[in-house]
Parts: sequence; structure tokens; C-alpha cells
Amino acid sequence: MAEEETQQRRTVIIDGTEYRLDEMSENARQQLINLRVADQEIERLKRQLAITRTARQAYARALQSELGKSQ
Repeated sequence: MAEEETQQRRTVIIDGTEYRLDEMSENARQQLINLRVADQEIERLKRQLAITRTARQAYARALQSELGKSQ
């Protein structure tokens, strides 16, 4: 029962306006979920890009080292 009451009072702030989740349409709640999923994917991709950039730097250093041996 307490969990149900807490759920009904939950709010979200969008563009500076506070909205109660229990007063939003089902479609609006679904779009909010979609937005959160998209934000999570953006963060995952940012982490993946950081990993890839780090790997690229290591490959560039290895190449420079290898080219230095040839001279």
C-alpha cells in the first residue's frame, strides 16, 4: 500500500515543469521511458567511444614505435 502511494506521488521535471506520473497519459509515460532508454544508450555509446579512442591511441603509439625500429 505504501509503495502504491509513493508511486502515485512520483514526479518528473521536463523543461522546468514538474509533472506527476500518475496524471500523465499512457503514451506520455511510454515516451518518457523511450527518452530514458535513448539517454542510457547515448551514455553507453560515449563510454564505448572513449574505449575506442584509447585503443586507437595505443595503436598509434605501437605503430610509431614499430616505424622507429625500421629506421
